[in-house]
Amino acid sequence: MIAFVSGQVAALAPTTAVIQVGGVGMALQCTPATIAGLRIGEDARLATSLVVREDSLTLYGFADDDERQVFELLQTASGVGPRLAQAMLGVHSPDALRLAVSTGDEKALTAVPGIGKKGAQKLLLELKDKLGAPLGSSGLVGAQRAASGPAPWTEQLTAALIGLGYASREAEEAVDAVAPQAEAALAETGTAPVPQLLRAALQTLNRAR
Repeated sequence: MIAFVSGQVAALAPTTAVIQVGGVGMALQCTPATIAGLRIGEDARLATSLVVREDSLTLYGFADDDERQVFELLQTASGVGPRLAQAMLGVHSPDALRLAVSTGDEKALTAVPGIGKKGAQKLLLELKDKLGAPLGSSGLVGAQRAASGPAPWTEQLTAALIGLGYASREAEEAVDAVAPQAEAALAETGTAPVPQLLRAALQTLNRAR
């Protein structure tokens, strides 16, 4: 079990970070929010979870141990593999997932690509006694503050694009370009899917160059 990796960030992609450890570049699968906190050339420490398959070894990276723990707990639910668990953390923070499960928020789970209404109902039942209560002093207050402040998806997306090497102006223009897509998703599901928005923003930037 590799509990964490620590070293210089050698490369970044929308869903992958390469950390140089002892002269070896280790590729970690990460959420856009985790990627947004990294900068090429700077040192980083990421909690990790190694997923072993017959034909592959995949290392998933997380901003902290709590995110890694939730990633592993999510996979104890039937039908949830590492990709879906990471997708859930790509849309919601660990505490937001705890809040959704503890309050039976089906809509929050269906905002994750790959989870339908029946799947969300099943997950709420299976995860109810596993994730526990939000760790924040008041999960409901935190959620309310997030709702009343600036749209979190814009901050995550801008930071992720800057982390990938784009200038602030380019990042802001790309965020503006995908805003209609984000607003449509918010109106339909209540959540803006940052991974999909990041891909759309990158397509916009590539067309502009």
